Amino acid sequence: MGRPLTSQKRGKGHPRYLAPSHHFKTEAHYAPGSRAGKVIDIVDDPARTGVIMRVRWDDGRQDLYLAPEGILVKDPITQGEGGITIGNILQLTNVPEGVPIFNIENRPGDGGRVARASGASAYIIARKGTEVMIRLPSKRVKPFSALCRATIGVSAGGGRPEKPMVKAGVKWYKRRARGQLFPVVRGVAMNPLDHPHGGTQHHAGKPTTVARGTPPGRKVGHIAARRTGRRKR
Repeated sequence: MGRPLTSQKRGKGHPRYLAPSHHFKTEAHYAPGSRAGKVIDIVDDPARTGVIMRVRWDDGRQDLYLAPEGILVKDPITQGEGGITIGNILQLTNVPEGVPIFNIENRPGDGGRVARASGASAYIIARKGTEVMIRLPSKRVKPFSALCRATIGVSAGGGRPEKPMVKAGVKWYKRRARGQLFPVVRGVAMNPLDHPHGGTQHHAGKPTTVARGTPPGRKVGHIAARRTGRRKR
């Protein structure tokens, strides 16, 4: 009888495989309505790759939003109105083509779901009636409703992946903060009792495609693969 696989231990819901909830300070979604205010603080959020800003509106309310690159404390911020200024939140119908935007709503009113990572930015490239065609950070072009909101600028924290890890311990702590494992050992490098692909050989020695309903002790490899073999040209 073999030992439990990593996927089996992860499925039990042990805290070792869960991201600490106290690291998540806010969802950083847009509040409803139009308002004006200013930035009063730049806050670090361990749960995300970028930083967030604390905004105090003229009515006294405070919200935490994703910060754009170059924003400063005491800078004015407007939501729903205002010009094309870094940090302003506007509907896509009011944003010209070629202006960098981030934290885009997928549907009007959902608070922002797209292009939220550090250094992320998207661009409007065309308009078709009530839809706006946006080129995402992945270079994919996707249509959005013109009533969706977005923040002007580039998400703060760009260049983060350019800094080398230098040593494995740094990466271990970085992964640990997200409830992830490091290092990740290949199944073929394990012993037979540790993994179905384990053994002395450098390959699995058996088909690695398994069905969706495979028992947890065998559910490793290409799970419910749509196709196998080499792709024919």
